[in-house]
Amino acid sequence: MIRKALVAVSLLLIGLCLGWAFQGIGIGRHAIAEPQREGFQLVGQLQNNQQPAGVQQVQPFNLPGPNVANFPMQGMVFPDGFVPMTSEEAINVSVYDRTNRSVVNISTNSVRPESIFSLTEIEGSGSGSVIDQQGHILTNFHVIDGTKQISVKLFNTDSFSAELVGQDPDNDIAVLKINAPDSLLFPQQWGDSSNLRVGQHIIAIGNPFGFERTMSTGVISSLNRTIKSKTSRKIQSIIQIDAALNQGNSGGPLLNSRGELIGMNMAIATRSGDNAGIGFSIPINTIRRVVPQLIATGRVQRPTIGIMQVFETEKGLLVVVLTPNGPAEKAGIRGSKIVRKKVQRGLFVFEHDAIDHSQSDLIVGIDGKKVKQSDDLLTVIEAKKPGDQVYLNVVRNGQIIEVPVILGNSE
Repeated sequence: MIRKALVAVSLLLIGLCLGWAFQGIGIGRHAIAEPQREGFQLVGQLQNNQQPAGVQQVQPFNLPGPNVANFPMQGMVFPDGFVPMTSEEAINVSVYDRTNRSVVNISTNSVRPESIFSLTEIEGSGSGSVIDQQGHILTNFHVIDGTKQISVKLFNTDSFSAELVGQDPDNDIAVLKINAPDSLLFPQQWGDSSNLRVGQHIIAIGNPFGFERTMSTGVISSLNRTIKSKTSRKIQSIIQIDAALNQGNSGGPLLNSRGELIGMNMAIATRSGDNAGIGFSIPINTIRRVVPQLIATGRVQRPTIGIMQVFETEKGLLVVVLTPNGPAEKAGIRGSKIVRKKVQRGLFVFEHDAIDHSQSDLIVGIDGKKVKQSDDLLTVIEAKKPGDQVYLNVVRNGQIIEVPVILGNSE
C-alpha cells in the first residue's frame, strides 16, 4: 500500500510540473506572435524644424524581431491614417498634398510657316504656378513665346483661356492671368533663395509629357550657375538640381521641404532631349524682383550699374570687368586690368597677356547692406529705377571707402 501511494504522489507531481512548463511555453509564443500595441494613440504634433504639416506624433510600440526597418516609422501618422516609413517620405507626401493644387498645365497653339502657301499649327505645353487669388500664373517666357492662344488647366481639370500680362525674355519669366473663381485658386507660398545650400532636399512638380502634376525629388547639385536666355542674355544665380525634369516641366515650381517656392524650373542639360540628371531653375529672389513690375506695367525697366563680371570671394565681390563708360566706371570703380608680362624660358623671352586683379575694387556693401553674392548686389539694384543713386562700399588699398554711383538704363 505504501509503495502504491508513493507512486501516485510521484505521478501527480510530474503532471503538475509538465502543466506549468507547457503553460509557460504557450505564454511565450503568444508574446512573440501578438506584440503589445497599447499606447498607439495621437498625443500631439512633432516638435521638429522639418515636420510636415498635418503629421502627428504617436506613442511608440514594441516591435518584434530584428527587422525594425521593415515596419512603419515610429512617431508619425497623417490625418487620413497614412503612416510614412521615413521622415523623407513624410516630407514628400506632405509637400505634395499642400502644393499640387497650385500647379497648372499650360497648353499653347502657334503657327509656323512651312512654305509660301501653307502654315502648320503647333501645339505646346508647359507648367506654371498660381501666385495669387487674382488669377495670375507664373511660367517661363519660352513656354508662351510666339503663341496665339494660351489655355490654363487647373488641378480639377477646369480649363481657362489665359492672357499674357507681362514678360521678361532676359530672365525667361512670364506672367499670365485667368478669370477663375477664388475657390479654385491656391497660391504658392513664396520662400527665399538667398540661403540655399548644395545638398539641400528639393521637390519639383510639373507636367512632363503632359502627365499632370507629376512630382520628382532630389537635391540642389550646385548654385550660382549662369544660363543664356533666348535673348542671349546671361541669367545669373541659377540653381542646378538633379531632380528629374523633362519636356513639359518648364515653368513648374521648385519647392523646399517646407513646401515654399524657391525657384522655377526652366531647362535641362541633355544630349537626347530627355532627363539626364542636370536641371536648372530660376531662383525665387530673381522672380520676386521681376513679377511685380510685369503685373504693374507688363515689362521690366531694368537699371544697370555697369559691372559686367565679378568674382565671388569669402569677403565680397571682386570687380573684374566694367562696362566701358558705364555708371560704375564713371563713378571711379576699378576693375581688373590686362597687363603684358614677360616670361624667360632658357635663352628666349616670351610675352603674354595676363589679368591683374591687384588694383581691383572689392565690393563689400551697397546702401549699407552687406554683399557676399552677386544676388545680394542685384537684389538692391533691381529694386531701384534708372537714375537712382546707390552707394557702394568697396575695399581699396586696404581701406573701406564709399563710392556713389548713379544707375543707368539697361535699355
